[in-house]
Amino acid sequence: MTQRGTAAEPDGGPAATAVDWAFFTFSGIGAAWFAVLLLEESLQQRHIWFLVVFWAALAYLVLPRLDRVLTQIFIPNYFMGRTRTNAGLFGDAVNLAFLGSEAQLRGALEKAGWHLADPVTLASSWRIVSSTLLHRSYDHAPVSPLLLFDRQQDFAYEQEMHGNPRQRHHARFWRCPEGWMLPGGIAADWLGAASFDRAVGLSLFTLQVTHRVGENIDAERDYLIDSIRDSSPEVSVEVIKNFSTGYHSRNGGGDSIVTDGDLPVADLGNLPETGPAVPAGAAAARRERPPAPVIFGTVLVLLRGFAALAVAAPFLVHVTDVSLVINLLGTQSRGLAELGSAYAPTSVSLTVFAGVETVLAVLILRGSNFARVTAMSLSSIAIAVQIAAVSAGPDAALRTNLFGYAFDVLLILALSSDGARIYARSRPRRRRPPDPAPSAGAAGPPR
Repeated sequence: MTQRGTAAEPDGGPAATAVDWAFFTFSGIGAAWFAVLLLEESLQQRHIWFLVVFWAALAYLVLPRLDRVLTQIFIPNYFMGRTRTNAGLFGDAVNLAFLGSEAQLRGALEKAGWHLADPVTLASSWRIVSSTLLHRSYDHAPVSPLLLFDRQQDFAYEQEMHGNPRQRHHARFWRCPEGWMLPGGIAADWLGAASFDRAVGLSLFTLQVTHRVGENIDAERDYLIDSIRDSSPEVSVEVIKNFSTGYHSRNGGGDSIVTDGDLPVADLGNLPETGPAVPAGAAAARRERPPAPVIFGTVLVLLRGFAALAVAAPFLVHVTDVSLVINLLGTQSRGLAELGSAYAPTSVSLTVFAGVETVLAVLILRGSNFARVTAMSLSSIAIAVQIAAVSAGPDAALRTNLFGYAFDVLLILALSSDGARIYARSRPRRRRPPDPAPSAGAAGPPR
């Protein structure tokens, strides 16, 4: 029973897959080269602050993309009783299973004193950071996304410790695909992964700031089940012994985890439907919403178009003073500004380019795969040109092209991500309406 086979992503064919992988790999290589340039610059004393930028590029651009490429190649994508991180690494172990509806599961958790985690947004991310630093309570703090069945958790619940989200019990939950069964033919409606956040630190594999997980995940599994049974005695639990071989391993952040491999299956069928009401079509609406990488990539495409228009606009209105453009975009725009001043067609071309970028941004946001590939192609060409110009030396390249190079790398990283790819290739396409049925007595088509 494959994990990927349950996803709703359409098959774009071998050619589409090859194109996606080419951009995915190219952006990883580009990000790695960017990190090398930053490291070389940071070794110069006058640019020692570049070490912070180098760490950010390494932790949030290079290592996650490298991990994603390697895990895609070497780790088979069938159900192993483990979740995955966005970088493709093994995440928390699946150590819970439930029979029942979403309302029954959420009702049982809330009755047991668990709190629904907020979705990850800019506001919730800032609040958990400030709450952690200032030791303030945040009962509904967000949890990082983990993947099972090729999708993020449907929801997560938590209980914070000592009035601070730095330490908390938490569990993520995924609805099982229709007709899917656990190995051995055992039915389950929901799977869960429970663990305990013991502190905040750096991930061993990506160097990102993250929660560090406690080693004894069996204690968290048993704690959650006991809390539900204490508040809802009618819940019955059967334990699948040795569901997964007891192992000593690590999660996606590099934390050691230990388990006996048992999997409790809690039957919630006798509970009332008391969980929070789920609006009709809410899940479909979430799927239709552009994911964060698509929104980020769209903003970058718009900014690229705006930059082109900002350079061209003064000359379109016969402004010949290049100082305005230089003050607006920096000294690195002097050459382009002087070119636009000397040749009117260049300014017109830049204006057309800005219009094309605006159209691409709108189409990307609406889920156009063609627009996504086109935008990544333009950035790839720009990166190739900058790499070819590096003959002047890394220092010159950094002084003149660092911002533009980083901009194009970020754009390809965003639009080549799994979230952007799946969103673009799963959007419904307009289809030709069926031919009208022949009228009564009319001759049917030849067979």
